[in-house]
Amino acid sequence: MNDHLRDRILRKLENLSDERAYQVLDYVEFMESRYAERQNPPANVFQRFAETVEDKLRQGRVSASTISEAMSLMNRAVGVLNGVAAAGKSVASDIVGAATRPAPGGPAAPPGAEGAPAASQPATPPTSVPPTAAPPASPPPAAAPPASPPPGAQPT
Repeated sequence: MNDHLRDRILRKLENLSDERAYQVLDYVEFMESRYAERQNPPANVFQRFAETVEDKLRQGRVSASTISEAMSLMNRAVGVLNGVAAAGKSVASDIVGAATRPAPGGPAAPPGAEGAPAASQPATPPTSVPPTAAPPASPPPAAAPPASPPPGAQPT
């Protein structure tokens, strides 16, 4: 459908009452079932749920204004749930990306391997150490002093 035709239809629909708008919706769904050239993209789970509730309310002969109010509340809830779902997907993809990204300066270790960085640690080195600097050499371990006998013990 071209944009001009869609805008013209929307202008006409804005002037109708909710009862008449539902009649138009019924007619559009009938026309779609008979003459649609292509399938609509599938609605997400939340939209399908909201549409099912709306259809049930209409079958129950609930007034159009009550359905309209209920659907506006459901649409806001669907918007919130879609946002939560998108945030969850984003967090999951970030976790997967962090788990599959190799550690800086070394080969990637399989998850759960000893010495693997924890998921809560940052993937970049601390800012106080330049990334090209070698770690400071540690001093050799000191020799342990000989064990002294306990006080009052006889030397052998």
